[in-house]
Amino acid sequence: MSNFRPSDAVLKYWRLHARAICGTWATAHTAKFRGIFSVIDKLELLLALAKERHFGRAAEACGVTQPTMSTSLKQLEEILGVMLVQRGSRFQGFTPEGERTLDWARRIVGDARAMRQEINSLKDKLSGEIRIAAIPTVLGMVAQLTTPYRARYPDVRFRIQSCTSADVLGLLENLEVDAGLTYIENEPIGKVRTIPLYNESYRLLTAPDAMFGDRKQVTWKEVGQVPLCLLTPDMQNRRIIDRALASVGAEATPTLTSNSLLVLYTHVKTGRWASVMPAKLAETLGLADSVRSIPIVDPVVDYSIGMVIPQRDPMTPLIAALVQVAREVAPTLA
Repeated sequence: MSNFRPSDAVLKYWRLHARAICGTWATAHTAKFRGIFSVIDKLELLLALAKERHFGRAAEACGVTQPTMSTSLKQLEEILGVMLVQRGSRFQGFTPEGERTLDWARRIVGDARAMRQEINSLKDKLSGEIRIAAIPTVLGMVAQLTTPYRARYPDVRFRIQSCTSADVLGLLENLEVDAGLTYIENEPIGKVRTIPLYNESYRLLTAPDAMFGDRKQVTWKEVGQVPLCLLTPDMQNRRIIDRALASVGAEATPTLTSNSLLVLYTHVKTGRWASVMPAKLAETLGLADSVRSIPIVDPVVDYSIGMVIPQRDPMTPLIAALVQVAREVAPTLA
């Protein structure tokens, strides 16, 4: 074997040359990656504008000034070569190209967030925040998902918000929440992945000495004779009740409406009001002696409740773990 060894001068030359080559590559690729993430940042601004429908509020939500936001959106339009936003003295909406770009923005930003979360989970234990939107009638069972989840992953935080079923899907589509709890079979829910949890059936909540209060069960036609307090018509639960009554020729004529189940229940507890609520919620409320929960039959009405998550693969580690817990808990909810 040869004992040849390059001189120190030659070695120094090649070291400097290698640094120059690698430095050029690193500079070029760093600029490229910065460019990629710069576009993602601009797409985040576009999503904020879609949510707020107002330039000032969208800029504030993103922590930037309005001129910075306007400049970024114009740069995005230059990159794509199309007009995205209909401009005037105020926000007027998106162009057709803007609406299509929003669809892509949700996918790209969602994937970028998922990538960051997955990479972080590889170097750290599972942590972060899970944002869940839930319809009012399922709020009583959310703890049956969050409690076992947090027992396994104590560094994970939750943010739960109550809203209509339509808002659940809208928030999910716009990446404002990570998962939803809602009806999954009654009305169209779009392109989402569903995890069935349980079937929702219904009870008449009323005082023992009120109309039908001494019965073991009542029919929907009889429920139509009771002065009720019900959720507002924008709630899917209310539309389900209205359809059930209409199917037997009855009609709801509520004496009080609210978008809060707590308001309805506190009225029922007085013994002077009645309402129709899901059976599982009635169980969760822990009814007092002044309130009876009576099954409603003829017909028996039930609807599937489940978790909805974005139709995206791979799932983020936080959501994959939530889906696992949901599938384990579902048999106990039936």
